[in-house]
Amino acid sequence: MIANSNGPRILVISPAKDEAEYIERTLRTIEAQTHRPALWVIVDDGSTDETGAIADRAAEKHSWIRVLHRKPGVGRRVGPGVVEAFYEGLKQADIGEYDFVCKLDADIELPPDYFAELLRRFAVNPRLGTASGKCFIPVGGDWALERSGNEFSHGVAKLYRRECFEAIGGFIREVMWDGIDCHRCRMLGWEARSYEDPELAIRHLRQMGSSFRSVYHGRLRWGRGQYFMGTHPGYILAVAAYRMFERPWFAGGLCILGGYTQAWLRRTPRYESVGFRAHLRRWQFLELHRRFRTACSRLLGSRTSTRTATAVEA
Repeated sequence: MIANSNGPRILVISPAKDEAEYIERTLRTIEAQTHRPALWVIVDDGSTDETGAIADRAAEKHSWIRVLHRKPGVGRRVGPGVVEAFYEGLKQADIGEYDFVCKLDADIELPPDYFAELLRRFAVNPRLGTASGKCFIPVGGDWALERSGNEFSHGVAKLYRRECFEAIGGFIREVMWDGIDCHRCRMLGWEARSYEDPELAIRHLRQMGSSFRSVYHGRLRWGRGQYFMGTHPGYILAVAAYRMFERPWFAGGLCILGGYTQAWLRRTPRYESVGFRAHLRRWQFLELHRRFRTACSRLLGSRTSTRTATAVEA
């Protein structure tokens, strides 16, 4: 395998905390890319297992891999902790030397053409600011889609056009950083996308929100993050209902609603940026309207098909 010597230069940064069980699989998947990163900074965020040693061995083999070790003693810090580790990694490079920036988790597997295919789509659409594939999680010996909106790049393998990343001010150090960034893209005229195509399928080796205590705590945190972002109460009700029909069945959606309600009762701080909340809620109401129309069209189409079939049988 010959790494790319020309073409767009990608800077990849991977915060990694106690990922010894998965990181070797992630390393192999990046080594196999047909368009490899110009630089991959792995941030060992104070791991207490072999994560740092595994990353160091990879860096000895590849000049395009660099490892940064942070002090141990700090527990896993999802949300703001991940973004802080990302920015520590970003300090190791001059972002101006790269065309694209990628935040990549250390517990995933990618198809070999993942970066090459995304770069092709960026080239076709000059307004595409951030993009990713869809995530699939292991369920009962198979891989199940981890549902996410098409207008959001997925936080586990999020690729950014550098100009867009700089224009939105990068990531905020809070839960929902990977939702706020996509909304800020749209505010500034960029597009955010995720694609459900085999050549972009991301294998997420554990379910989102399951790395800290349990998936239920992850859903509670998600609900609190939605409140922080400024989500309208009507929209969170719809989200909670939608998420009840995925693992963990029913309880996940209830936890999202519970986390949002808890934050509302406590009047916790919210994300404040000029015009952001108005933009967010306008988008949310348009999205609810679009999904309602789609559901009605499918229902009417189903009834029409049933009536047609009955008439033919008669």
